[in-house]
Amino acid sequence: MNDTLKLPVGIDDFKKIREAGFYYVDKTKLIEQLLQSWGEVTLFTRPRRFGKTLNMSMLKSFFEIGAEKSLFQGLYISEKEKLCVEYMGKYPVIFLSLKGVEGLHFADAQKMLMTIINNEVRRHYYLKTSDKLTVEDRKQFEKMLLNEDVNLVDSLRLLSQLLYLHYDQKVVILIDEYDVPLDKAFKNGYYQEMVSLIRGLFGQALKTNEFLQFAVLTGCLRVSKESIFTGLNNFEINSIVDIEHEEGFGFTDAEVMQMLKYYHCTNRYSDIKEWYDGYHFGNADIYCPWDVINFVKKLLTDSNAKPSAFWINSSGNDLVKLFVDKADQSTKDEIERLVAGESVTKRIRLDLTYDEIENSIDNVWSVLFTTGYLTNIGNPESGVYELVIPNREVHEVFVLQIQEWFQRSVAKEESMPEFSKAILEADAEGLQKQLNVIMSRMISVLDTKAREEQKENFYHGLLLGLLRGSNPDWLIKSNRESGDGYSDILIEPENPDAGIIIEVKHAASISGLDKACENAMAQIKNRRYDEALRENGRCEILAYGIAFHKKRCRVVCERL
Repeated sequence: MNDTLKLPVGIDDFKKIREAGFYYVDKTKLIEQLLQSWGEVTLFTRPRRFGKTLNMSMLKSFFEIGAEKSLFQGLYISEKEKLCVEYMGKYPVIFLSLKGVEGLHFADAQKMLMTIINNEVRRHYYLKTSDKLTVEDRKQFEKMLLNEDVNLVDSLRLLSQLLYLHYDQKVVILIDEYDVPLDKAFKNGYYQEMVSLIRGLFGQALKTNEFLQFAVLTGCLRVSKESIFTGLNNFEINSIVDIEHEEGFGFTDAEVMQMLKYYHCTNRYSDIKEWYDGYHFGNADIYCPWDVINFVKKLLTDSNAKPSAFWINSSGNDLVKLFVDKADQSTKDEIERLVAGESVTKRIRLDLTYDEIENSIDNVWSVLFTTGYLTNIGNPESGVYELVIPNREVHEVFVLQIQEWFQRSVAKEESMPEFSKAILEADAEGLQKQLNVIMSRMISVLDTKAREEQKENFYHGLLLGLLRGSNPDWLIKSNRESGDGYSDILIEPENPDAGIIIEVKHAASISGLDKACENAMAQIKNRRYDEALRENGRCEILAYGIAFHKKRCRVVCERL
C-alpha cells in the first residue's frame, strides 16, 4: 500500500489536511509568535495564494474550545507544552472568510455578508438551548439564526457576547480575506457604502468589544487605517516588509527542498527556484506555495513536466493590465527595465484605499509590490524600495499583458493605411520610418535574456499584428511551407497578381542591421520562398528583409 502523503492542491482546511493524510508544511510557530507579541488586533497582509486561509484555519483548530490535540502531534507547537496547556482549546472562536462578499450591487454584497455571518452563527447552534443564556439572550440568538431583524453592523459583537456568556471566556475573532468586499465594491461602483458597512462591523467587533480576547485578520492589501480601522488603538499590521513572522506565510528554501526530497523530485529544484522563488518577506526568501504544490503534484504523474504559471492563472491579472495601460513614456521605459531583469527604485505606500489606486501610477506601483507582482531586493530607506519582477512566472504575465496592450495599440494606430500603402508600393524607406515611429512608442520586451530565436519570434508577432491591423482584406500566412523551407510571412493582397514575402531577422546591434537584412533577402531567394505565391498565380512579388534591434529597424525591398 502506498503511504505517501497526498499533496493538498486547493485545500486550505487545516483539520482536513492533518486528518486525511495530506502533506503539511509546518507553520505552527506562528501560534507561538502571536502569543509572544500579543496584539489585540493583528492584520497580516500577504499576496494571494500564500497560505493565509490555511494559517487562519490552523489558528482556529488550535485555540477553539474542543481542540483536537492529535492534529498538532509532531508539529513545532506540540513541543511547547506549557504554551499548549495554557492556550490550546481555551477560547470560543468566530471564524469568517469574506472572500465571497461580492455582487454587482451593494444590496447583493450586503446579503452575501449576512449569509456568511449567519453560517458562522449556525456553527454555534448550541447557544439556542444554552442554560447560561437568559431567555432574552436566546431570543436574540434565534433572531440571528433566522436572519430576522438583525443589526448586521453589531452582529459579530453580539455573537461574541453570547459566546462569552455561554463559556465565561472571551472570544478569538478570525477574519480572513478582510479586504475582498472592498475590492469588489470598488470595481462595481459601491465602494463608499461598503467602506461604511465594514467600518461599522469592525468597529463594533474589534474596537468597542469588551468580550474580545484578540483578533487576527488577513488580506492582500493594507487598507489605510483611516478608512476602516478608525479608533483602533491596539492594532498591529504585519506586511511583507516586516521581519516578524517573515517565514509564517509562503515556503522557505529549506521547506521546498524538504518537500522535493519527500517526493523524490530534487532534480527539478532549479526549475522551481527560477519560476516560483524570488519573493522577499522581511529578510526571508520565499516561494509561492500554490505554485510549488501544483508543480510537484504535476511531476508525480509526469517527471518531465514543464513549469506552468499556476499562481498567475488562478485569477485575473487586472493590476498588471491597469499598470501597462496607464504607463506614460517614463513608466514604459521602467517596465522595459523590469522585464529585462533590472531593478527600478520607487517610493512605496504600504497603506492605500481602493479608490486611491487608480489616482496615480505611483499608487499602482505600490499595489503591484504589496500584491506580489514586484518584490524588493534592497534595504528600503524612507519608503523607497528597489523593485524587481520576482520570478519567471510573473515575468510571463508582464510580457503577456504588454503583448495584449501592443495589439490594442496597433488597432488604434492612425497611420495603418499609410503602413499598408508603403508595403504595396515597395517604399522601403517609408515603411522603415513608420516602423521606427511605432516602436518608439511601444514597450519593448524583446532584448532580454531570451534566446535569439525567441527575439525574432516577438518581432515576427509584432509585424503580424501590424499587418492584420493595417488591412483586414489581406490574406496573411505565417510560417507557411514554401520552396525549400518555411517563410516568416506571406501576404496575398487584393490584387490577384501580387504577392509579398517578409523575412524577419534580429540583429545583436544597430551596426548589424544592414547585414541582417542582407541575410534575410538571401534566405528568401536561396530557399525559393516565392514558390507558393507563384503556384497561386501571383507573379508580381515583392520581397522584404526586415531586421530589428531593440526599437530600431532596417528595411530592404526587392522585386522578384
